[in-house]
Amino acid sequence: MQLSIKTLMENGAFTGRPVQKEIVWKQSGTEFKATVFVRPLGYRSAVSDVLSSFGKQDGAAGRIAACICDEAGVPVFTVGDITGEADPERGELNSELSKALLSAIGEVTQMGKTKSSPTPTSSGTKSRSRSAPRSRKLKSE
Repeated sequence: MQLSIKTLMENGAFTGRPVQKEIVWKQSGTEFKATVFVRPLGYRSAVSDVLSSFGKQDGAAGRIAACICDEAGVPVFTVGDITGEADPERGELNSELSKALLSAIGEVTQMGKTKSSPTPTSSGTKSRSRSAPRSRKLKSE
């Protein structure tokens, strides 16, 4: 294949439009629901993963910042918004909301992937004996 935008598009190498997801989380005993848009993993998430591998940013916050966007694909959060560094008075993003966002990202990431079936095992599979181990005494000469 000749590498070009056209051939990459034909082969699905771009992430496409953000995917709309509904999320639910609880905060102080109250249940909240929201519509979010999730950008499938792509360049931004790859850069975020590299930065987190070098300890330059928090991995989960980077993933949320890279993937949660508005309908047009514009990011909703910065890493600092999620970790609380952008506004210490406001603090970090709620734990339950963070989990709901990461779950939505996981759902979008898994779309289109098939799950492998478990490898069947033979009913005649040999198992280790549970008898006492053999003695390793040297034979007398």
